[in-house]
Amino acid sequence: MKQIEDTLLHGKLKEYFGFSSFKGNQEAVIRNVLAGKDTFVLMPTGGGKSLCYQLPALLMDGVAIIISPLIALMKNQVDAMRTFSSESGIAHFLNSSLNKTAVAKVRADVLEGRTKLLYFAPESLTKEDNVAFLRKIKISFYAIDEAHCISEWGHDFRPEYRRIRPIINEIGTAPLIALTATATPKVQLDIQKNLGMNDASVFKSSFNRPNLYYEIRPKNDVDRDIIRFIKQKEGRSGIIYCLSRKKVEELAELLVANGVKALPYHAGMDAATRAKNQDDFLMERADVIVATIAFGMGIDKPDVRFVIHYDIPKSLEGYYQETGRAGRDGGEGHCLAFYSYKDIQKLEKFMQGKPIAEQEIGKLLLQETVSYAESSMCRRKTLLHYFGEEYTEDNCCNCDNCRHPKPKVDARASLVLALEALRAIGDKFKVDHLTNLLTGRLTAQIKSLDGYSGEMKVTFVNKDFNRDPTFQEIQEFTDFLIEPFASWKSELTAHSFREFLNMWCGFNPEIVDEEAYADLPEVQAMPHYPEAGSIRIIGDTVVVKF
Repeated sequence: MKQIEDTLLHGKLKEYFGFSSFKGNQEAVIRNVLAGKDTFVLMPTGGGKSLCYQLPALLMDGVAIIISPLIALMKNQVDAMRTFSSESGIAHFLNSSLNKTAVAKVRADVLEGRTKLLYFAPESLTKEDNVAFLRKIKISFYAIDEAHCISEWGHDFRPEYRRIRPIINEIGTAPLIALTATATPKVQLDIQKNLGMNDASVFKSSFNRPNLYYEIRPKNDVDRDIIRFIKQKEGRSGIIYCLSRKKVEELAELLVANGVKALPYHAGMDAATRAKNQDDFLMERADVIVATIAFGMGIDKPDVRFVIHYDIPKSLEGYYQETGRAGRDGGEGHCLAFYSYKDIQKLEKFMQGKPIAEQEIGKLLLQETVSYAESSMCRRKTLLHYFGEEYTEDNCCNCDNCRHPKPKVDARASLVLALEALRAIGDKFKVDHLTNLLTGRLTAQIKSLDGYSGEMKVTFVNKDFNRDPTFQEIQEFTDFLIEPFASWKSELTAHSFREFLNMWCGFNPEIVDEEAYADLPEVQAMPHYPEAGSIRIIGDTVVVKF
């Protein structure tokens, strides 16, 4: 009997989709769904998640309700299903893009039993008339695609996804299958808890994509680097992700001006142009698509050879999913990201005004991204660890850190300086303020610190300005001026005394007539530097006696 079932299942796979065999966990997932059990599928981009609910939907009685986040994604999948079947009504979607006539046609096909897969956006599922309609039909199961959208810890959180479980309870319960390509253990638990499927069978595939090369470059002359990179891969398909729509447009124009067949794609474009640009890319009338993260979800183009991030993504899940669009056919896939901490600061600003809890989660996700970008460890090992998977190889041989290890330096002294500075200023400041202090950058914030005085004068009695101060001189002088920071300021012996004062003590010293001070009784009574009492403030002037 089991052999007959196997034959039947593989026969239907061949009949409907043209495949001779299943990939990875597909067969086990499908059998679990056919058995009417709740199913959680964690499968990387390109692993064949869609088949896990499409084939069972065709084999089971009733209509499978597929909840998907994007209209474009629904349309692509519906069009694909119709190519596999002689029945045009085999798959439909119900969303805001349909007029009343189209909606009526969809509902008629469903009621007459022609439809096996019915796609909804979560916003459409909650509408009262759709809820009332779905109560009338037999539902085989619910499939929640891109399930990471449920979790606040996911990279594309959508509050509407949180309402899925209550709506399902209102419509009528049926088995659930939740699918995602990117979920940390924390996100997985959040998804299962929110959907009420803690007892679901979990099918987790490896996140390792051995054919992908991961590389992070500093964000210096990005435009030039990208043009040079693409020229080296002439005629190959690639995706470039940018943070803003403006940058998408600018970069697409720049690439075209440099002889690259590139097109823009973002949510601000009119739908017809956006659809045309997507089709031109898929049909290879364009080599490169420059896009915001609005592009790519559910796009089946197996021969994308590179994915470039002009701006670093706001989470490692987002990064993984977007890089996963390269090399889906198992061939070469180069994942290049440009990193600058300024991008992180920009993303932090975008979060301002959001609820505090959301901001905190967002900051933690950003820090994970920073750790990945700045790490000298194997990129693959870091990524897989983030998703709860252990990578045991010492060298993956397919990332920048493994192929070109960064030179190691003894940073203990620098770390001590940074920690001492942090201890001195407290934890109420951001990292860029600490950086400015350590690099001697005079900012408005630094000028406002206790101990800073832009008007302070200084005189050196018998001081020879032609030599640099000794370590001890700098240490004791800065101890006197700004005591909390003395230990780390004293390391900077490369500057002349005057430059040192300007950069590190926060004022440009006005050298006054030392002879006038030399005749003062209190100066005459002072011991010579560096003895205690060799530095005094007289009026508005710092007097140092040598």
